[in-house]
Amino acid sequence: MPDLNNSAGRAAPEARETVRIHTSRIEDACIDKDCVEDLRVWLTQSSQTALESAVNARARNAELLHVYIDVEPIAYNPGRFTADLSFFYRITGEALSGVTRPAPLEGLAVFSKRVVLYGGRSQTKVFSSADNALLPEALYRTHTPDCVVEAVDPMVLSSRLAEAPEGPGPAVPEIPQAVRALFSEEPVLTGGRQLWVSLGQFSTVRLERSAQLLVPALAQPMPDRSCTDDPGAPDEPCDLFARVDFPTQAFYPGNQ
Repeated sequence: MPDLNNSAGRAAPEARETVRIHTSRIEDACIDKDCVEDLRVWLTQSSQTALESAVNARARNAELLHVYIDVEPIAYNPGRFTADLSFFYRITGEALSGVTRPAPLEGLAVFSKRVVLYGGRSQTKVFSSADNALLPEALYRTHTPDCVVEAVDPMVLSSRLAEAPEGPGPAVPEIPQAVRALFSEEPVLTGGRQLWVSLGQFSTVRLERSAQLLVPALAQPMPDRSCTDDPGAPDEPCDLFARVDFPTQAFYPGNQ
């Protein structure tokens, strides 16, 4: 928790009153710095057509669209849970033909991982008036903790063009309809030349449970320092990415 006394020596504000709040208590949390090498980009139809005649291609930008989260308890290990995470990215770049202007590329990439965290123990069942419109799903609510993922858009570390493989290609990911709707065209999931990228992803993962707390109500402090500069993207993939500091300020802007 940040110190309310700043460098100018101003005293911390006194509590005006004590209030009861309902909030989420963090049971466990972790930070991750994933270097994802050779991630297949599933291009849209027009982008796939441009790639077929290109002499080279490169990815320019990666945007994190969504993280699908599935939390399950670990058998015979009370209080421990697995969180299976699927990161969905929009990858943009260009196809180079050597004669005409580069053609824009757009596609989808998916990165999956699993983390294990402590989620606490609770046998209570929680019901709310907000659940009335969610029946019958609300009837099956369990005491599984909520999983929250915070992430920034990843760094594009490298990209490469590959010919269509002779044997079976990479497994086709399951794409939620809401993610498909973010693209103007459907992704091409079979055959053809391929674009591969390596990404550097920073994220935090935490498990939360509802809690009621008594807290002092204070005046809202003003920031007293400027933001830090972005360290910038490395020139090489994973070896240089490993030396990039975790961007703590992006996730916890109040920390000094």
